[in-house]
Amino acid sequence: MLEPVIVAAARTPIGRRGGALAGLKAVELLRHVQAEVIRRAGIDPGEVDQVIGGCVTQAGEQSLNVTRNAWLNSGMDHEVGATTVDTSCGSAQQANHLAAALIAVGAADCVIACGVESMSRVPIGVNLYNGPGHYKTRDYPWDDPPHSQFGGAERIASREGFTRAELDAYGVRSQRLAARAWERGAFAGEVAPLTAPVLDEEGKPTGRERLVDRDEGLRETTPEGLAGLRPNVAGGLHTAGTTSQVSDGAAAVLWMSGERARALGLRSRARLAHQVVTGADPYFLLDGPIVATRKILKRSGMSLSDIDLYEVNEAFAAVVLAWRAAHDADEDRLNVNGGAISLGHPLGATGARLLVSALHELERTDGEFALVTMCCGGSLGTASILQRL
Repeated sequence: MLEPVIVAAARTPIGRRGGALAGLKAVELLRHVQAEVIRRAGIDPGEVDQVIGGCVTQAGEQSLNVTRNAWLNSGMDHEVGATTVDTSCGSAQQANHLAAALIAVGAADCVIACGVESMSRVPIGVNLYNGPGHYKTRDYPWDDPPHSQFGGAERIASREGFTRAELDAYGVRSQRLAARAWERGAFAGEVAPLTAPVLDEEGKPTGRERLVDRDEGLRETTPEGLAGLRPNVAGGLHTAGTTSQVSDGAAAVLWMSGERARALGLRSRARLAHQVVTGADPYFLLDGPIVATRKILKRSGMSLSDIDLYEVNEAFAAVVLAWRAAHDADEDRLNVNGGAISLGHPLGATGARLLVSALHELERTDGEFALVTMCCGGSLGTASILQRL
């Protein structure tokens, strides 16, 4: 077995819905980070054997293998193969799992794992032609799951006994930590700025462009401000301030076998120590991180105390708080630079974005291990243990 290693990693800034990145197609966002990791590694694009990308809403501009289309739009070597995968919100994380596995078994020596979502241009759900429940047969064997992610979040909050004030406090924490991270330059090494068209109030190009180099989801947040927000669903506890943001963005990781990296004179920055994709109870829908963490710790023989950083995707505040309670996790290691509540959640890109951010934070703080875990539609969960080399 060969050892897959990361040699380069980058992400775009994350744009808010209708914001600075809304004038760019998904292929433009994705080709930017594909080219950026090649540029950072200083290799010829022909060194890449395959590109594997994640995308959730594979319709319209994100249809027909968006990963391949992004590569073709870059003008780089057309003989490089490409695949787009869908593991719901964990798509780009699973793309990294698959990239590492291909290298480990000798099927490839150099793979880019990436992900993209332009939620401004391709709204979530436009690929669901028959509405909620279209996937169920008459004898569907599970308790009726929530009809939306919002329902799952509220069921988890109710089960755990969380209060509105507790969820709001977590939303404030995410924004505070993200603001601090930008102030101290924690994201400087991972973000690849890009130029985007400026749109008018109707969403039409003005003919002007601007440089986008910062995440757009950060906003002044106080407990009092969040307390005044309307719940996502009637009688619920989550609001826009405690829910992941609708966003645009892309991220990419360049993987190689250790042998190829050494031959090219490249530094091996990290490896994927362990990976898991699991199912969870459809009734609660979003418990995937709890189950995936339990399984990956058992498989690895590690405990959370062995891990320096925990990146638990902030789909909803209750998801992260339930995970923390289930595993008695150290809050000081959890989402130390904020998460999807403050930074944003471009669905098909977030799994790669979390790995990119975890790698850079390990390097910045001289840590060794990071756990990345996500809840995913279809009551799935993903988990990765990243080890800095």
